Amino acid sequence: MTMIRVSAFRWVPPLAQGLVRELRVRWALEEAGLAYEERLIGPEDQTSEHYRRLQPFGQVPSYEEDGLVMFESGAIVMHIAERSEALMPSEPVARARSKTWMFAALNSVEPSIQNLAEIDLFHPQEEWAKQRRPMAVEDVKTRLTSLSDWLEGKDYLEERFTAADLLMTTVLRILRHTELVARMPVLEAYRLRCEARPAFRKALADHLAPFARNAPPGD
Repeated sequence: MTMIRVSAFRWVPPLAQGLVRELRVRWALEEAGLAYEERLIGPEDQTSEHYRRLQPFGQVPSYEEDGLVMFESGAIVMHIAERSEALMPSEPVARARSKTWMFAALNSVEPSIQNLAEIDLFHPQEEWAKQRRPMAVEDVKTRLTSLSDWLEGKDYLEERFTAADLLMTTVLRILRHTELVARMPVLEAYRLRCEARPAFRKALADHLAPFARNAPPGD
């Protein structure tokens, strides 16, 4: 039996817990009904020659399956989705639409959101960040408005839940330190709808468990 192995951090600060991109892969595997084991790593592993052969940039996640080694969460989720009807329709047009929205989540929506998150979470007191933040917020609002307009009257991005919704939801979660999504009822309902899925709840619990076990004293 082929065993899938996914790398994950042994521990990250609370601000990153629930956001590390290996969560996307865990969720996809749960939706697809595929068993896997986690490879917990720390900072010392990220720079090791062995891990860099799995993930050239030392990031998380890496993915191993029967001699196949992959990195980049979006590519891994697509790999899983392409063999799971639960994550990607087999009908060609619907399949192509699902892939289109997967790329939209990572290329059209995530960059502006990630930009704002980095300003808020890592450089909040820097003068340049204070000056740049209003423009960053407006950029995020523009993207969210377009997404909300598309989702108006829909439960999911296309006819049913797919890997595209999985990725889009994890992108929207990056804004949890703000009220930007919560203030858009269509997007907030969409996020909550996707997060209510049993596969997400299981993946999130498994994602958080190592952090609780390996928390530094006093954390």
